[in-house]
Amino acid sequence: MLHVSDDLKAMIDAAQAAGDGLMRHFSQLASLGVRTKSGPADLVSIADEEAERATRAILGKARPTYGFLGEEGGATGGTDDAQTWIVDPLDGTTNFLFGTPLWGVNVALAREGEVVAGVTWLPVLNEMYVAEKGEGAWLNGQRIHVSTRHRLVDSVLGCGIPFAGKPDHPVFAREMALLSGEVAGIRRTGACSVDMAYVAAGRWDAYWERALNAWDMAPGIILVREAGGVASSVTGAPVDIHGGNVCVSNGVIQEALIQQLNRALTMESAH
Repeated sequence: MLHVSDDLKAMIDAAQAAGDGLMRHFSQLASLGVRTKSGPADLVSIADEEAERATRAILGKARPTYGFLGEEGGATGGTDDAQTWIVDPLDGTTNFLFGTPLWGVNVALAREGEVVAGVTWLPVLNEMYVAEKGEGAWLNGQRIHVSTRHRLVDSVLGCGIPFAGKPDHPVFAREMALLSGEVAGIRRTGACSVDMAYVAAGRWDAYWERALNAWDMAPGIILVREAGGVASSVTGAPVDIHGGNVCVSNGVIQEALIQQLNRALTMESAH
């Protein structure tokens, strides 16, 4: 049975509060106010900002000394600078705004830069993923594990596809050229929270993306690790939540996948 610490309980409560508000807006998309953030495909809404305020209020009440890093509000220091809440109040904003159910709320706790607890709440799917260091990974109260597939040719990979305004389009094209003929399938949900949770649950065998923020990947890193998988950078180096990229897998196919991702970069430099 999952042991729920006070920190993890606050994270679950915060994610659910954000999700409740988001679901109200999701049912009324036609009246939702939307503005462009940094590019034509990067949208943010009133719902996004309300959700972050909801999480900040609950987490701040539970642990007023912790720092806070949120997608909308940025970083706020705490008196305990070793501990930081990391929140993406609405991951998969474009999916949300287009009426697609693949979006979620990400809440993580980092201690000295290492993620020690994570929650990914997918409200439309009614899936609550939680993990805390040393306590395993759980989906709706049931223990989850990464897949056991051990060959790329049998594996289904999740990925992020760079959209307008994002870098690395040529690199991604080379990755597809190298990988698509070597795997059972490649999927892109449009929400890092979903893809990383799916790796933890054994639905995908791996996931990688090159242009991410800490709040996109933080909960997924500990979910995958506590489910028995591994997390690194896309080059195979130790993962850095502020490093901008991630590659997670069941562990068995990690080396083969990293080799192909590095080949895509080598092909770039050769040209």
